[in-house]
Amino acid sequence: MARGCLCCLKYTMFLFNLIFWLCGCGLLGVGIWLSVSQGNFATFSPSFPSLSAANLVIAIGTIVMVTGFLGCLGAIKENKCLLLSFFIVLLIILLAELILIILFFVYMDKVNENAKQDLKEGLLLYN
Repeated sequence: MARGCLCCLKYTMFLFNLIFWLCGCGLLGVGIWLSVSQGNFATFSPSFPSLSAANLVIAIGTIVMVTGFLGCLGAIKENKCLLLSFFIVLLIILLAELILIILFFVYMDKVNENAKQDLKEGLLLYN
């Protein structure tokens, strides 16, 4: 009974990580398509021209793809090193999210100020 549960868990983890990997491939494809077809149209801030929607989607898609690949391969091969790498990547993502949330709340006034300035500059460009 326990062996059957572990086998079921193994294939469930593989399936979810495969879906995760496919979503990463989709995000990467959409990001590349945006980059090629839109250029710098969707730039978030004139202060940071390299921070565009396409670049952000490409970066997130790559991270999701690598994470899903580590999870798929680690689950199907039952490789402890790959599963540990998968865990470490997930832990790094969680810590990065927590740090970004903390930084956002610490620098909320500066973020609002920069957003207002960028919006005013954007409105002046379209007048």
